[in-house]
Amino acid sequence: MSTVTFDTLKFVKTPEASGMQNNQAEAIANAYRDASNDQELVTKKDIQLELAPMKAELQILKWMTGLVLGGVVALVLKSFF
Repeated sequence: MSTVTFDTLKFVKTPEASGMQNNQAEAIANAYRDASNDQELVTKKDIQLELAPMKAELQILKWMTGLVLGGVVALVLKSFF
């Protein structure tokens, strides 16, 4: 997993610029930082690695379904001709 940096100073400056008190802005920034550190963020690469086996299984199922349908069509055609 990759780490995401969080700029608390920039996060504090934005609410301060709109009139919020410094201590309130710092408290919000700290709460957000703590909450975001508790989460495990997933990257696109992580998702691709997890989905690769499922894609392979779906590909096999697609071929198997095609073969079964081909067999059914062959049997139906055989019964008529």
